[in-house]
Amino acid sequence: VSVESERIPFLEQVNPASTGAVERWLLEVESCIRRTLHKLAGEALEAYARQDRAKWILEWPGQLVLNCSQVYWTREVSEAINTGGSKGLRAYADRCTAELNKIVSLVIDVHARDVTVDMATRGVEDIRDFNWESQLRYYWEFHEAPPSGGHPQETLVVRMINAEALYGYEYLGNSGRLVITPLTVSSKTETTKDLSKALAIQCVVFNCSDGLDYKAMARFFKGLACSGAWACFDEFNRIELEVLSVVAQQVLTIIRAKAAKAKTFMFEGVEIRLVPTCNTFITMNPGYAGRSELPDNLKALFRDVAMMVPDYAMIAEIMLYSYGYLEARSMARKLVQTYRLCSEQLSSQDHYDYGMRAVMSVLRAAGNLKRTFPEAPEDVLMLRAINDVNLPKFLDQDVPLFNGILSDLFPGKRSH
Repeated sequence: VSVESERIPFLEQVNPASTGAVERWLLEVESCIRRTLHKLAGEALEAYARQDRAKWILEWPGQLVLNCSQVYWTREVSEAINTGGSKGLRAYADRCTAELNKIVSLVIDVHARDVTVDMATRGVEDIRDFNWESQLRYYWEFHEAPPSGGHPQETLVVRMINAEALYGYEYLGNSGRLVITPLTVSSKTETTKDLSKALAIQCVVFNCSDGLDYKAMARFFKGLACSGAWACFDEFNRIELEVLSVVAQQVLTIIRAKAAKAKTFMFEGVEIRLVPTCNTFITMNPGYAGRSELPDNLKALFRDVAMMVPDYAMIAEIMLYSYGYLEARSMARKLVQTYRLCSEQLSSQDHYDYGMRAVMSVLRAAGNLKRTFPEAPEDVLMLRAINDVNLPKFLDQDVPLFNGILSDLFPGKRSH
């Protein structure tokens, strides 16, 4: 049972009494979940070709709906490129738009449409083109060692450029996904968490502090190695420099064991099991006060990824699509324009915020209003959401200016 109350029956029963110690039957539960999801993935892929898509979406677990849709999108885009090049991509983009109009709540479809249109515009003619290779692509292929265990069989495989990963089949439920922009950027931590969701691998986020010692970090790494989970250490450079030097050796030990494809390895004097899907991610803001410079031996163990400012308008558009707005692009642009004009014309106050958090607050309010008043005009709902979120925080002197901005962007509309 997921957090969203989605239910998936186990493939076979697990009896805690018959397996003894609690850690044994919990491992059996984990294994059973993976086998169940692997079996359902194969069945969902077969059903996709037979059923109406709207009906298919409602009948299968949300996690598998997203990933099986990606398998077919990868397959169909490859066919479109091979048979018609950029013309074939334009025809397929029209199909994506038609699907999107029928099911406005699927965020993944918005991204699929936009990527397909972008590749058609760039004139992609070969499936080896970088613009296609750089996308996260899902395949249903035969593999010698599927994560669900057992004999060699077909399983989900995820690829991007020259990287390949097997789908983890960790049950994550019908959880919300990060809005996918062309730069695949929102924030450092959220990007890491969403990649783990895309691969169905558990990701644990930990906020670092200068009070952490090497013993606490060792316990973290032992847990990761034994479970195969990911960890994202936020603000990693808050940790003291002396501790970071020891952490580098701990990370190197795990990396060497993974490279050797070991089943078990020695870590801090203890022999532990190694699940090769385990990974460590760190995020940091180098310019902040009170931060340590990472030692060179630790830097060498991680790959640098620079993050860019997200596209607020695109994130807002896709969020509004997911809430059922048909005029999502127009509403998103008006929202972003509102905040841009407010930042230029209103007084400067510490509690005024026009960034991503403010945008998300308005989007959530707009989503709630859409559910409550599904037949109301969408521009009226957006106007009311902007008013409800922002008016209480503005000083009296700024309210007339704010109202003037809204009357320019929403002429003739009233929120109440």
